[in-house]
Amino acid sequence: MSEDSQTKMQTQTEAEDRSDEMELDLPEQRRIRREKLAKLQADGRNPYIIETWDVTDHSGDIKDNFEEKEGKEVSIAGRIMAKRQMGKASFIDIQDKQGRIQVYVRQDAIGPEEYEYFLTYDLGDQVGLTGEVFRTRHGEISIKCHKLVLLAKSLHPLPDKWHGLKDMDMRYRQRYIDLIVNPEVRNTFVMRTRIIKEIKKYLEDRGFLEVDTPILTTIAGGANARPFNTYHNTLDIDLKLRISNELFLKRLIVGGLDRVYEMGKMFRNEGMDKNHNPEFTSMELYQAYGDMEDMIDITENVIATAAQNVLGTMVIEYQGKTFDLTPPWKRLTMQDAVKEWVGVDFEEIQTDEEARKIAKKHNLEDWQKMTRGLVIAELFEEYCEDYLEGPVFIIGHPVEISPLAKRDPDDPRITRRFEAYINTWEIANAFSELNDPIDQFNRFKEQQEQLDEGDDEAHPMDEDFVTALEVGMPPTGGLGIGIDRVIMLLTNSPSIRDIILFPTMKPL
Repeated sequence: MSEDSQTKMQTQTEAEDRSDEMELDLPEQRRIRREKLAKLQADGRNPYIIETWDVTDHSGDIKDNFEEKEGKEVSIAGRIMAKRQMGKASFIDIQDKQGRIQVYVRQDAIGPEEYEYFLTYDLGDQVGLTGEVFRTRHGEISIKCHKLVLLAKSLHPLPDKWHGLKDMDMRYRQRYIDLIVNPEVRNTFVMRTRIIKEIKKYLEDRGFLEVDTPILTTIAGGANARPFNTYHNTLDIDLKLRISNELFLKRLIVGGLDRVYEMGKMFRNEGMDKNHNPEFTSMELYQAYGDMEDMIDITENVIATAAQNVLGTMVIEYQGKTFDLTPPWKRLTMQDAVKEWVGVDFEEIQTDEEARKIAKKHNLEDWQKMTRGLVIAELFEEYCEDYLEGPVFIIGHPVEISPLAKRDPDDPRITRRFEAYINTWEIANAFSELNDPIDQFNRFKEQQEQLDEGDDEAHPMDEDFVTALEVGMPPTGGLGIGIDRVIMLLTNSPSIRDIILFPTMKPL
């Protein structure tokens, strides 16, 4: 027996063995596809041994440049999404990264044997092909196939329909299928990348340096949030996933990197809803010799510029609402917001005792322990945020909820801080950064006491950061932007899961 015959027999035996191992309860379509694969492998046509395919063109480019491409040979690759057989000729639709294009496959063009194999190909199969660009009698730009090669067999049929609320959970779990059958989903993630590129370009054009800071840290600082905990075996220490990268970036300002930013994943062990995922993308930037006013300018302009460059307009539509992102945006103090929507004027309430009475009247939890500033903040969060359609900057945050911001020199009870809101969502948070090491230590100390008393979202003491401030941090403006929420707005996506490729899901 020749070596080729032995190889073919061995291949056939291996294919039969794999076939025998198929699960008996496989759905019929999947079983049939596995049988087709086994037949191909037994015939020495195993698609999985092919390593590469020379792609010279894509569907969108061919259509956009038809006059240039007509009559010329092209080589494309993609997935079979439709198939129409007409005897010795067939039409298939091939989908690649730019969309779909029709391919005309004739038996006399690719050969009878190859055509017989082609007839066994299924929707979802990955193929490579070469052919001549032409336009059909019906005017559709197509490719006359000269060569067709199966590159990967789809053993799992694509769904006939992949939309509707009943399928949302599976769409998030099997994003690979969602991307195949829903072009609008693919477009959303292309837009996500474009938006991020525009944001980075805006900053880099203004001298900001992109940096990387640790994700694993012993102290999860820079925000008031509950962290994820983990453990490092070699060092025998507890570690946490970062909830913010703020304190590391400020250390770089101390070190002389005057303008820095980082866009990356943050992790918060908190609730999940349409606006929150435990793992999310945020961006923070710091500008030495800048202040809150500089951060306001960057916030409204970077978001408006991204909208203009990606969507072609600063007036966006989101879920039936219209938002004009054109700078400048409105400003409103937190105290005035409480006055407008709660009906309480804190100009007339100056003591903690008076404020606690208001807190009790409005059923705020733990009102007995609250200061005047905490009452303002809690009333704002409870009763005002839902009215902030925006875009609007909320300013004048109480010092009690702003442990990293400078005090306002005209009223030391509040800070030089803002939060930006659009569609009632907090989009951005920024400060004239606190650079007084003594004040910072005392605020950390107060937060640590709250942490020790059971508030697992309080900010822990970070003595090394205080040391960095003692070395000397210049006046600095700092800004954090929720990138996922900005992308939701600009892509008109109703849930954060729609703009995260693989959102966090509970296992089935």
